[in-house]
Amino acid sequence: MERMEPRRYVSLSLLFSALFIGATAVTHYSIPEEMEEGSVVANLATDLGLDVKTLSRRKMRLDIISSKKYLEINKETGELYILEKMDREYLCSSKTATTCFIKMEVILDDPVRIFNIEIEIVDINDNAPQFRRDTIHLDISESTSAGERFSLSNAVDPDIGSNSIKTYYLSESEHFDIEIQTGRDGSKFADLILRRVLDREAQAVHNLILTAVDGGVPARSGTASIIVRVLDTNDNAPKFEKDIYKINLMENAPIGSLAVKLNATDLDEGSNSDIVYSFSLYTSEKTQETFSLNPETGEIRVKEMINYEDFRIYDMEVIARDKGMNSLSGQTKVSILITDMNDNHPEISIKSFTSPVKEDVAVGSVIAVVSVSDKDSGENGEIDLHISDQLPFSLKESSDNYYELVVSEPLDRERVPEYDITFTVTDRGIPPLSDNETMTLELLDVNDNVPRFPQSSYVIRVKENNGPGDLLGSLTAHDPDLHENQYLVYFILEKEIVNTSMSMLFSINPENGNLYALKTFDYEMEKEFLFHVEARDSGVPPLSSNVSVHIVIMDQNDNTPLIVSPWRAHGSVVEERIARSTDKGTLISKVIAIDADSVHNSRVTYQFLQNTDATLFSLDQYNGEIRTMRMFSYRDSRHQRLVVIAKDNGEPSLSATVTIKLSTVETALKTYADMTEVPLEYDIFSDLNLYLVIGLGSVSFLLLITILVTIVLKCQKAKPSKAAPPCRNSVISERNSTIADSTLVSNDAYWYSLFLAETRKGKLVVRQPVPKGSRYIVSSIPRGTGLTETSDSAASTLQVGLV
Repeated sequence: MERMEPRRYVSLSLLFSALFIGATAVTHYSIPEEMEEGSVVANLATDLGLDVKTLSRRKMRLDIISSKKYLEINKETGELYILEKMDREYLCSSKTATTCFIKMEVILDDPVRIFNIEIEIVDINDNAPQFRRDTIHLDISESTSAGERFSLSNAVDPDIGSNSIKTYYLSESEHFDIEIQTGRDGSKFADLILRRVLDREAQAVHNLILTAVDGGVPARSGTASIIVRVLDTNDNAPKFEKDIYKINLMENAPIGSLAVKLNATDLDEGSNSDIVYSFSLYTSEKTQETFSLNPETGEIRVKEMINYEDFRIYDMEVIARDKGMNSLSGQTKVSILITDMNDNHPEISIKSFTSPVKEDVAVGSVIAVVSVSDKDSGENGEIDLHISDQLPFSLKESSDNYYELVVSEPLDRERVPEYDITFTVTDRGIPPLSDNETMTLELLDVNDNVPRFPQSSYVIRVKENNGPGDLLGSLTAHDPDLHENQYLVYFILEKEIVNTSMSMLFSINPENGNLYALKTFDYEMEKEFLFHVEARDSGVPPLSSNVSVHIVIMDQNDNTPLIVSPWRAHGSVVEERIARSTDKGTLISKVIAIDADSVHNSRVTYQFLQNTDATLFSLDQYNGEIRTMRMFSYRDSRHQRLVVIAKDNGEPSLSATVTIKLSTVETALKTYADMTEVPLEYDIFSDLNLYLVIGLGSVSFLLLITILVTIVLKCQKAKPSKAAPPCRNSVISERNSTIADSTLVSNDAYWYSLFLAETRKGKLVVRQPVPKGSRYIVSSIPRGTGLTETSDSAASTLQVGLV
């Protein structure tokens, strides 16, 4: 807010009076009229000792009594500033008023405080004196003796005090002078004094200039012309019975009512004794508008409605002038005193009212502040305020015409949720007049109920691969309290799991309890979460309760079966060689696929997607074993192509395929060098089941040594004699001597989890306990492994069975 220069003229005086809600001091400010809009009068926050930061919250407002709103409060700074220019002459039009005040009240809530403010509008010299008539005509008989005085039209200056009319000056004249008079209201007027007897024959007309000067700085002035006509002699002037008349008149007197009848007499005869009555120029325009004067009879009657509250005294000056050639006049003063009557109803003003309030509000707490007023005076203006005796409230007078409504009994919202409080104000006039004002007080429930969830715990099932932001469920609690006490806020109680907080995984809408996922969950990585959700109301102090939430991740078929046996490079074809003499039912190969999903989604079945001869091979759909359905014939092709699909049991199902190229040979297995090489760097542990790893770690070193020794002894006892017919075992044994430092290759990836081929020593080492009777196909076997070597006819590989 811009600070204007008139700020220098503002003066502050604190007038302390009776306390009202902490302090009801009357704060007085004086400012000059015509201050610019936006000019700061004072900082009310500083002067009244208020915290500027709380003004907006406490709803600081300005209540101007019986006046237009010329001022306003800046709630950010606490400054009182000019909203509209103020003209003192407009605000306080009565010339009798030496001071001009604007009364207002500054009202704050929480707690309620009312400050009485008086702004005194100080007059400035902004008006020049002005005569009601620019020309004043006077008829003076030549027989008028020296020293006679004549009333002149006085000048009017709306300003007051030193800025009002200070003096009059008359142009130079040897016959006339002026004498300055001061009225009862302090106004200045001039009488024209005849200093030397007039001689009409010498000079019939005298032209004078009357100047009115005010006391302002700089001074302002106004002039009027005085034209004096000298008349022939009419030496008796009319005379009233009294110099001053005082009349009592009841307000609201009917229009046309007689106030007073004036009577003046003239000792002359004829036209010189005929009298005409008129108001002098000193009679205000307001008075002449209110009363009429009969020029013939001298009766003063009511011309318009009279209101005691507007004017209590009407002063007028009546002139009685004869009709002689040189008319003479007499003057009298009339004061009409207005008597008050009980014609104004008392008024009620609610200055502050707190609603709703909590039902546990303390007894004695102030609920409302009201003020009462009556424009009448005397007993007509004395007023009484009361409320119903059936209410749990009482009235306490805090200062003149101010009352506090206080709680007199404990309140119970469950019994009465609201009260209609009627204030009735009655004056003591005859007959008495009254008025009433009704306000409704609402009671608020206190926060005495804890939020409750309908369930003690929640189990929410969520399918894996959910989208981030998906709604998982709604956790809604109920609070029977009202308003803010039932407004609930939901949040997750923080709990960290493996350095991950729940707020990183889930979010909850604080307003409605909707629970959302913040990430996509993978059943294979995480299967469940357990945390708590708390519901807290908005009461003071807040109450809360929590509920446990169990999030269960449900598996979906999102993993394709992975074929781990027979092993092949990505996208390559598995090549196998078998003897054409293979018997019916011989195990040719075994397809093994694993699925990372669980339960039915991980159940893999096998089918031929492509089979060169459907009558030659069979595939077990559960274990993936490929066996011969009959012996090879000379008509069968030497090359067979099998495409096996491994399909899981999910919906929709996922699958993987492997292509096996079988070649038949007439002789035993070729040298190891002709076989498909399997990279040594193949990670045989990449797809091992977790249980196999655990089992491997649980086998003790002593048991391993015992098994190896037993295997070696069994193999030595089972060696064939030299007389036995040659068989494929002997061929393989002889070949083993040449590949002792070679890598052992198996068609079954699971074989690698059971045995370790030590290529440098030409041995098979048992890696973990092997089920008795298990058979595994290997490309070659070194001597001294402790394993029995058997072979199928026409097979290019050997089956190793554990003894």
